[in-house]
Amino acid sequence: MNRRDALRYSLGAGLTALACPALPREIAGSRFRVGACDWSIGPAGDVNAFSVAKQIGLDGVQVSLNTKTNHEHLRQKDVQKIVIESARASGVAIGGLAIGLLNEIPYKSDPRTEQWVQDSVDVANALGVRTVLLAFFSKNDLRDDKIGTQIVIDRLKAVAPKAERAGVVLGIESWLSAPAHLAILDAVGSPAVQVYYDVCNASVMGYDIAREIRLLGKNRICEFHLKENGHLLGQGNVDLNQVKEALDDIGYTGWIHIEGAVPAGKPMLESYIANNRTVRSLFV
Repeated sequence: MNRRDALRYSLGAGLTALACPALPREIAGSRFRVGACDWSIGPAGDVNAFSVAKQIGLDGVQVSLNTKTNHEHLRQKDVQKIVIESARASGVAIGGLAIGLLNEIPYKSDPRTEQWVQDSVDVANALGVRTVLLAFFSKNDLRDDKIGTQIVIDRLKAVAPKAERAGVVLGIESWLSAPAHLAILDAVGSPAVQVYYDVCNASVMGYDIAREIRLLGKNRICEFHLKENGHLLGQGNVDLNQVKEALDDIGYTGWIHIEGAVPAGKPMLESYIANNRTVRSLFV
C-alpha cells in the first residue's frame, strides 16, 4: 500500500469511527472491547442480543447481515434503524457485522453473494462499524479449491475499492493457515481485505496460533474471535495467555468477540458471564 492509499484508507476509517451511532463513551478509549456474536447469545439477527449482552456485561454485539430465513435483514434501512435504537437503548455497542450465511450460500460460487458483500459495506457505514466478517466454512470452504479461491480473489478485488473509500475492512475467516491467507491478501492487494482471526479454528487445524498472529501482524488482522468448542474460555485447548502475548507483540487494539465456549448442558447466559469475566481478567 502506497502513502496515498494509506492516507485515503485512514481517512475513510476515521470517518466511519466518527459516525458510529452506538459506541458507549466509557469504552471508546479502551484498548480492547469485548463483545459476542449475536448467533452465540441468541438466534442470528435477533435484536434482543443487545439486552442479553447487557446482562452478560459485554461492550458490544457482532450482528448478522442476513439469516437463512431473511436474506435482506440488515440490508433494509428500517431494520438498521431498529438495530441502532436497540443498541442505544441497551447501552451496548454494535461491535461489527458478519455474513455467516456465506457458509450455506457460498461467496465462491453463488452470484447472489456478490451483492451481499457490496451491500455490507453500506450497511457497515450505516451502523457505524468498521469490520465485516466473511465466513468461509462448510460449502464456502477454500481448502484445496483453487478455482473457488480465484473467484473469491476476483470478487474481493471488485469490492475492495468501495470498502477502501468507506474505511471498512472485509475480514476473511476460514480454515486456512496464515501463509495461505497472506497469499489471498497479496493477490487482492488492498488494505480493505484482511484476516478475521479465530483462535479456536486455528487450534483445531493444528496451527501455532501465537506464531500465526505474529506472522500476520497488526495490519493484516482486522479482528479476533475468542472461541472454544464445548468448553469455557480458558478451560479448553486455546492458551489465552499466549494469545494475549501475541496481541501485545503486534500492538493489536480493537474488538475481541466471544463465540461458542458453552459446555454441554450448561446455560448460555451463565457460561457467557464466566467467559466475559475470563477475557476481562486477561485482556482488559
